[in-house]
Amino acid sequence: MSTVHPAQTLVASKPSTRGQLNGILFVALFAAAVTRLSSIPAIAGLGISPLIVGIVAGALYGNALRDGMPASWAAGVNFSARKLLRIAVAFFGLRVSLQEIAQVGFAGVTVSVLIVVSTLAIGTWAGMKLMKLDRDTALLTAAGSAICGAAAVLAFESTLQSKPHQSAMAVGSVVLFGTLSMFLYPIAMHAGWLHLDTLGAGLFFGGTIHEVAQVVGAASNVSPEATHIATIVKMTRVMLLVPVLLGLGLWLNRSRAAAGAGGKGGKLAVPWFALGFLALVIVNSLHILPDTATSTLNMLVTFALTMAMTALGMETRIAQIRQAGPRALATGAILYVWLIGGGLAITLGVERLFG
Repeated sequence: MSTVHPAQTLVASKPSTRGQLNGILFVALFAAAVTRLSSIPAIAGLGISPLIVGIVAGALYGNALRDGMPASWAAGVNFSARKLLRIAVAFFGLRVSLQEIAQVGFAGVTVSVLIVVSTLAIGTWAGMKLMKLDRDTALLTAAGSAICGAAAVLAFESTLQSKPHQSAMAVGSVVLFGTLSMFLYPIAMHAGWLHLDTLGAGLFFGGTIHEVAQVVGAASNVSPEATHIATIVKMTRVMLLVPVLLGLGLWLNRSRAAAGAGGKGGKLAVPWFALGFLALVIVNSLHILPDTATSTLNMLVTFALTMAMTALGMETRIAQIRQAGPRALATGAILYVWLIGGGLAITLGVERLFG
């Protein structure tokens, strides 16, 4: 009878560096194909970002062909979905500047704050109490609707350390209702159902549509001025990702402390990448980096986020989504109704207050 040397057992149980690098390279090549696919006019015209295409393509591969990937590559896929994600979210701060936020003044900031806070509260309550979702799925769905779509879902996923299928359900909600907004909002404006001036349209579009690309796609059908305002308001919502994540980290720490023995909590769950995001917003605002460097970094960030979404899709299992899919979608629908009705009321109220 043959025996297994302890060193062989260690090698078999611990992922090799080469296997991890191969996994990262595989995700990178997959993401490159996804980026190319998302640039096809038929897809790009729908305002569907590479991030969304990435998680769909990754999920299709992960469920249909996952046996074709060597087991040693799993560590590289996990690295892309977790650590690379945190780095990319931090560098997302280079897309926001304090000067842009100042351009829309108190009106834009007020709309953003009210919509983000109310949507997070309503989404968490509706998801957990009405739809009986677990806490993480409810929070992820609410974050995607409240802040900045898939990027917010990724940031929350990293802080909550939730499971891939929970993030996939939240992203699915963002895709569906954000795409609907991109088509329905301009139709409603041109049909006269939304009685908004240029400022109001920019506040409403930027304050209530899920993804940045969807905001630009919808507002560009109204006017260049409305598109400019809507984009800045949207980026103000992105900026709010930092205080929300910090608040989430403190809340998680208190929850763990309450559940722990003797009321003592563990390590403070404050996401470092949120602080990195804020630091890079300041860097971008001070114009420390040349425009070409900022543009190049933004392209790399988009690609890194696409890698993270692709890896997340690869780790997602359709069977897990089926269990809570309809309830997560119903939560997204409740939030969509709130974003339209409540968002419009907030927009009109704020415009009247500051107008």
